[in-house]
Amino acid sequence: MAAAHTVAPSAPSSVSLGPAVALSCRECGERVPLGPVFACASCFGPLETAYRFPDEDPQALRRRIEAGPASIWRYAPLLPVPADVADRPNLNPGFTKLVRAGNLARELGVTGGLFIKDDSGNPTHSFKDRVVAIAVEAARAFGFTTLSCSSTGNLAGAVGAAAARAGLRSCVFIPHDLEAGKVVMAAVYGGDLVGIEGSYDDVNRFCSELIGDPLGEGWGFVNVNLRPYYAEGSKTLAYEICEQLGWQLPDQIVVPIASGSQLTKIDKGLRELIALGLVEDRPYRIFGAQAEGCSPVSRAFKDGHDVVRPVRPDTIAKSLAIGNPADGPYVLDIARRTGGAVEDVTDPEITDAIRLLARTEGIFAETAGGVTVGVTRKLIAFGQLDPSLTTVVLNTGDGLKTLDAVAGGPTVVIRPSLEAFRAVEL
Repeated sequence: MAAAHTVAPSAPSSVSLGPAVALSCRECGERVPLGPVFACASCFGPLETAYRFPDEDPQALRRRIEAGPASIWRYAPLLPVPADVADRPNLNPGFTKLVRAGNLARELGVTGGLFIKDDSGNPTHSFKDRVVAIAVEAARAFGFTTLSCSSTGNLAGAVGAAAARAGLRSCVFIPHDLEAGKVVMAAVYGGDLVGIEGSYDDVNRFCSELIGDPLGEGWGFVNVNLRPYYAEGSKTLAYEICEQLGWQLPDQIVVPIASGSQLTKIDKGLRELIALGLVEDRPYRIFGAQAEGCSPVSRAFKDGHDVVRPVRPDTIAKSLAIGNPADGPYVLDIARRTGGAVEDVTDPEITDAIRLLARTEGIFAETAGGVTVGVTRKLIAFGQLDPSLTTVVLNTGDGLKTLDAVAGGPTVVIRPSLEAFRAVEL
C-alpha cells in the first residue's frame, strides 16, 4: 500500500473517524490532522484521507465484511467513519445490484462477461448517496450544523435527504437550468435550494467564496471543505464490485467522468483491496467516459496532454457537465497507467445507449449511464476494450431523473376494443 495510506498524522487529531489518521496531500505528501480542510497549505494540492488499516488476516477480514450490513457500512473498517456508524441515523446506501448483462453483451459482442453496476437502487437513486453518507459523519465529527453542496442535481437530492435523516439543516446550490425531476427531488426534503445563474463551475466558485464568509460559518460543504472524506464514498463501488465478483478484480471497468473523483477513488479502492490481500493482485484497466459536449479529459487523453483545458459544457448529460474537472489530471494518469482510455459520445449516442440498455436489460439509466454504455460500445468498436474480458459498466443514476433525454409516448392509441387492436400492425 502507498505510504500516503499508512503514515500516522504529524499531530494528534481531536476527532475519531475509524481507521482515518490524517489528511495527506496528493501532490507533496504533507500530512495534516483530520479536519474540514481540502487543500494543502504548502502547495495547494488536494488533500485526501490517509489510513491505518486493521492488521488482520485477509480471510478473517473478508468474513467480517461479509457478516456486516447490506450497505456501505459493511466496509466501515476501511472508511473514515466511526465504528458504530451503522447504528446512527443515516440512509444506509450501497450494496446495489451487480447485474450480469447477457442480452447487452450479445448486442455488443462481449464474450468475457459483461456486468452493469446499477447504483440507481440507492435511496435517492444515484451513487451520490454513498459519498454523502461519509460526508455526514465528518460533518457530525467537526460540529457542523448545516450540510451544503454545489451540485449538478443528484448530489443536491442526496444532501437534502441525508441531512433530513441526520437531523441537520441543508442548503444546496444548483445551476438554475437543471432537469425538472432533479430540482423537485432536491426540494422535497425541506431544505433550502438556491438556483445560481450560470454553469456548475460558477456554482462551485460561489460555494468556495461562501466558505470563507461569516454567512458560511457552521456549514459543511460536502464536496468542498468535507471533500477528502466525501470522496472516499466512491471507493465502496470498487469494494462491492470485487466482493460481488467473488472477491476478484474486474478486468475492465467503465466509469463516467464529472469531476473525475469517482474514477480516481475506484482505482484507490482497488489498490487498497490488493494491498490488504482481499483480492489477488493482477492487472485491471480503467476507462473514463464523457459526453462530447463536456469532454475536456477525453480531449486531453486523445491529444496526449497532461493538462486538462476547461470547457463550457453543452450536453444533455448535465450530471457530468463539469467543464473544469478537479481530478482530470489524475484520471489521465490512471487511464494511462492501467492501459485504459478516456472516450466521449455525442448526445444522440447517449440517448441511443439509454434505450439500448433499457431494451436489453430492463435498466432505465439516466444520461450518465447512457454515456458509459455508449462509450463501452465505442471502445469495443475501436478495439480499445477487449470483449473477451470481464467488464463492469457503471450506471450511476435513475432514468426517471432525466426523462427529457428520451421523451416518448404510446406506440399507438386505439379505442378499447379487440376490433381496434386487430386493425393495428405491431
